[in-house]
Amino acid sequence: MRPTPGRELCRRLNEAGWGLKRIRGSHHIFGEPGEWKIISVPVHGNQIIKPGLAARIARDADISW
Repeated sequence: MRPTPGRELCRRLNEAGWGLKRIRGSHHIFGEPGEWKIISVPVHGNQIIKPGLAARIARDADISW
């Protein structure tokens, strides 16, 4: 997994069917319709999300790229 900006990760979650539930500070909270699981993505401007966290978010959301 390569380092990814938070905005790009949010865009990919939207493409995979995850909807933005709310924004709390700099964290975007995503949920999938009909599911209890939520995913929190830190969006700090154009700052890069480190590979480990990006991989964990992708694994939780069942997406890959």
